[in-house]
This record gives sequence, structure tokens and C-alpha cells, in this order.
Amino acid sequence: MRSRKFLCVLGVILMALLVTCGYSLAAEAAAEAGGKIPFTTDMGIVMAVLVMAILMFIFEWVRVDVVGWIMMVILPILGVVSPKEAISGLSSNAVVSIIAVIIIGAGLDKTGCMNVLARKILKLAGKSESRIMTLISATVAFISSFMQNIGAAALFMPAAIRIGKQTGIPVSRILMPMGFCAIIGGTITLVGASPTILLNDLIDQSNSLGLLGVKVEPLGLFTQTPIGVALVTAAIIYFIILGRFILPKGGGQEDAALLPSTIADTYKEIAALFELDVPQDFKARTLSELSVRTKYHVSIVGVYSPDSGIKNYAPTKDEKINPGEVITIIGNQANIKKCAKELGFQLKEDLEIFAEDFSPNNAGLLEGIITPRSELIGKTLREVSFRKTTHVVPVVLCRDGACQFMDITNETLKSGDALLLFGQWKSFHALKERRSFSFTTEIQGEVMREDKARTAVIWLGVAIALVLGFEPITALLGFPMKLSLSVCLLTGALGMILTKVLSVDEAYHSVDWMTVFLLGGLIPLGLAFQKTGAAAWIATTIMNAIGSVPNIIFLLVVGLLTSFFTLVVSNVGATVLLVPLCMSMAVQAGSDPRITAMVVALAASNTFVLPTHQVNALIMRPGAYKTTDYARAGAGMTLLFLAVLIGMLYLFY
Repeated sequence: MRSRKFLCVLGVILMALLVTCGYSLAAEAAAEAGGKIPFTTDMGIVMAVLVMAILMFIFEWVRVDVVGWIMMVILPILGVVSPKEAISGLSSNAVVSIIAVIIIGAGLDKTGCMNVLARKILKLAGKSESRIMTLISATVAFISSFMQNIGAAALFMPAAIRIGKQTGIPVSRILMPMGFCAIIGGTITLVGASPTILLNDLIDQSNSLGLLGVKVEPLGLFTQTPIGVALVTAAIIYFIILGRFILPKGGGQEDAALLPSTIADTYKEIAALFELDVPQDFKARTLSELSVRTKYHVSIVGVYSPDSGIKNYAPTKDEKINPGEVITIIGNQANIKKCAKELGFQLKEDLEIFAEDFSPNNAGLLEGIITPRSELIGKTLREVSFRKTTHVVPVVLCRDGACQFMDITNETLKSGDALLLFGQWKSFHALKERRSFSFTTEIQGEVMREDKARTAVIWLGVAIALVLGFEPITALLGFPMKLSLSVCLLTGALGMILTKVLSVDEAYHSVDWMTVFLLGGLIPLGLAFQKTGAAAWIATTIMNAIGSVPNIIFLLVVGLLTSFFTLVVSNVGATVLLVPLCMSMAVQAGSDPRITAMVVALAASNTFVLPTHQVNALIMRPGAYKTTDYARAGAGMTLLFLAVLIGMLYLFY
């Protein structure tokens, strides 16, 4: 780890030295071309701040969001931006859009919409990590082709996290491929990302100024589509082949163990949940007649009847087990296997019928302590029809340091008794309201508002409709108006709050403020690069230094230059700065300015090495990623991106 960090630091220092030396070597060529830009003190200050920020990302001296705070404080103190500009990132269109789209995603998650989406993906992909990653990444890339990539990633992230928890695949191995493909998906169409949306405006601006000496034709909606599709395909193949080596082995979620770690030692015998098929020749018997708790120390927690299609999540002692039904048993693995063998049940390798119902997202084990004022004191679980009224199954009773499995429903309960309970999280939330138990671990699940699912989808549709159709519709009506992306998305978020899909507190709680402050601090750093002229100085110096080269090499340099700029400047800022400059250089180099402009806009999506892109910053916390994780996976992705981009240009353009 230390050697890797040392190499990263060495790379940063070498980069700074190369830029400085490049200026000296190119000074004469720049002067001859009339493009020399004097190097100022403010440029040096901004570059030093950049190096400091990168070192803080690498060494993790402070949390990444604190780096954003530092940028907002140090830049105005050094005088390279005004105090107002230093905090402008917090109110920027990008940051407000992220806040709004996270709230919209939380509303879709709260109403169960993301459960439906996760179910569809799991039905197609099973539990194969590569298939799940491919389906999620391809879906997000497709959505990103007509929607802002940050919006697509934020909307899909809850479903990706749920799929990771349900399958046991660490979410860190899902979110990074999803995030990278969300970024690349914006290259598929002209409206998929801010840089390509701006492209025709910048071309029209150059044509109107007449600075190029030639008229450049605007790009069509699908001019770049072959390149975008090839980039997405290459990214998915990259993660399928190399994902096991470049992605973190774990992280981003707690271990999906059946027992919470805090009570695992006490109830270590309860370690497995299995689904079993009841054979057709089985003689129907009630749970009481089977006596599986007494004989095998296991509990039947689910019964499914194929004839009626009904699932019983807390079967009582009088529930009949019939031939052809499917049951779920919890207990010690060896005991469950013994029970299955002696009763003639067929043991499945994994949950199928109850896979979603009893996934860690939706169900689990909790320890409840009988409180002194509980209405259960002096009564038995059978007397109060505990399973029938709570839909929760008692598994083990612990009293005075001893635990018992047999006949716990007939034990008279007293204050301080501990019951290990299994059930769905929604049932535990209802049980908590009765104040019969004090739970020793937190109830993980949430109460879903499934009745609000249609409302949530409607407000998502309203937000998307405003993003895509507000300006054209108002233009047709004769009073053209334009709404920013943030206002369109805030409309959807506000609608969810007003219609009680989410409460205001839930909306605030859903926002990852670490991401907000990280981006809020990086935006003024990019502004400082443009305001001081450091960005223009680097671009002009490099362009003048390369001189006359073959067309494909020239386009590669443009791609490399843009890729560097998008790591330290916003992709919009890099596009606005480099499109006019690179088009002028293309005319001088005898290259096609239209293709050169397209390369700049596409290469503005090549931002994988650092968590500076909005999507990378968004997934950083949920995926528990470190800066080195981005460097490891992003380095290869950056080179592959450029190789595919230049290769497609050479073959088709």
C-alpha cells in the first residue's frame, strides 16, 4: 500500500514537473505561433492547490468531503476566487440536481418500486455476479443516453444496493461498474451528457465569429452513437474480465449474515435458513403433529401452497403441511438436514420461492427482551396467539443464562426474558409499536408505502417530462422558456414530499451530504483553473509543443488533454474551454475541426481515475471506495476509453 501511494505521489510530482518543463520547451514554438500565454503567480497557486488536493485524496489525511471544505476556504484566502465564488458550488445546478435526484430515488425506494426493478434483474441474472453487473451497467448506460448520467446513477443506486444485499455480492463490486457505465452512457447520443449538449452551441458560436475560416457542420443526435455503444461494450467486457482483480473484494455493506454479530455468540446454533419441497406422497400433518421444534430444534417460518399461491410467513401449530407445498426452516444446518432426511423433504441449495421475502432486505432475526411493562408478562405465547397476531416466529427463549428450543410457546413469560424472533422487517416495525419488547439490535428494514408507488412513478415522469419536453412545448405555444435541470428535478422531489411519498425529514435524511460538500468544494477549484488562465495556459502550451503530427496522433493528444482537464475542471468547463481552442488547432494541423470537437466532448466523459466526477462522488460513500480504488480501476478504464475512442474514429470516421 505504501509503495503504491509513493508511486502515486511521484506521479503527481512528475506531472507538475512535466507541465512546467513543457512550458519552457514550448515557449519558443508558442511565441512563433502567436499563442504564448504568460505564466502568472495565480496560475502557480492554483496548480499547487490542485497538487495538495490530490495528495489529500491519496493519503486520506482527512475525509474526502473535508477536502471540499478546505477548497472552499483556502481558494478565497489565496485570492484566486472571490468568497462568493468559493461557495457557489453548493448552489450550482449540478449539486442541486444531485440532491433532487437522490430524493426522487429515495421516494421510489420507499414505495417498493426499486424492489420490483431488483426482482426483474434477479429473475434474468440469477445470482451470477458477472450477469448482474452486466445487466445493471447496460441498463444504466441506456438510461444515461437520454438522461443526465448523475440522474441515472442516483435513480438506479438503491436497486443496485438491494440486489447486492439480496445476493450477498458486495455492493462495491456492483456500484463502480454501474457508475463508470453511467458516465460512458452519456456518449451514446448528443443529449446524453452536458458536454455533448453544449457541442453544437459551441460550433455555432465558432461559425458566427468566423475565426476558423471554414464552416463546421453541427452534429446529429446519433452521429456519435457507434462510438458510445463501443465504449459501453468495452467497459462491460473490461469489468467482466478484470473485475476480480481491480474491484474491491468487499465493502459498501454489512455482511449479510443471518444473525447480527452482536448476538451471534449467544445464538450460534441458529445459523441457517433453508427451503424444502414437500413430496407428493407425504401424508398431510399439522405443525403440532410434526413436532420439528421438539425433535430437531428447528422452526418452520414459511409455508407456500402452489394451489392457492398463498404464502404464510408465520404458520401456527394448527397449520397443515400438504403434499407439493414448499416450506422454509430456520435453525442449525445439521439439524435441518436431519429433519429433511427423516421426513423425506427435498432440501434445496438456496431459497427460491421465499428468496425475496426472506432476503436481508426484507427479513431477519432480532433479539427482543420482555420489558417490565409488557402485556406479555404472566402469559404464554400460545395464549396471546403470538404468531397469528404479530406474523413473527419465536425461535429460541433465553432465561437466566440458559436457552431452550422446545415448547417455548407454553412457557409463562416474565420480565427480562429474551426471545430470538424471526420475521419480516415490516412485522417487526409493527411489533415495536406495541412496546412489548426492547430490541437489542436495530430493525434494519423500512415500512414500505406501496400504496404510494403509482404517485412516486408519476412524479418521476413529471421530472423527466420537464427535462426533455418543457422547452420544446413552450416554444410551440409561442413563449419559449427554459428550465434548468435542477429546477426540473426539484419539481419531482417536491411533488413526492407534498403527496406524502416521503416526509420532509426522510427527504433530508436520504441526501448524502458528504457527496454534496465534496462536489461543492471541487467546483470552485475548477472555476479557479479557468479564472486564473491556468487551464488555457496548459492547453495552449501542450498544443504548441506537439507541433505537426499525423491526424490520429493529434486526435489522441486532444483526447489525453481533455481527459486530464476533466479530472481537475468540470466536464462542462473543459468542453467550453477546449472545443474552440482544439478546433482552431485542428484547422492549423490540417485535421477535421468537426471530428476534433466531437473528440473533446466525448473525452470529457473520461473521468475515472479520481472521484471528482459527480457520479464517482455519488457512489463513493455507498460503495465504501477509497481514492486508490478509483486509481486502480480507473487507470485501465482511462486507457481503454482512449483506445476505443481513437480506434472507432480511425475505422468509421
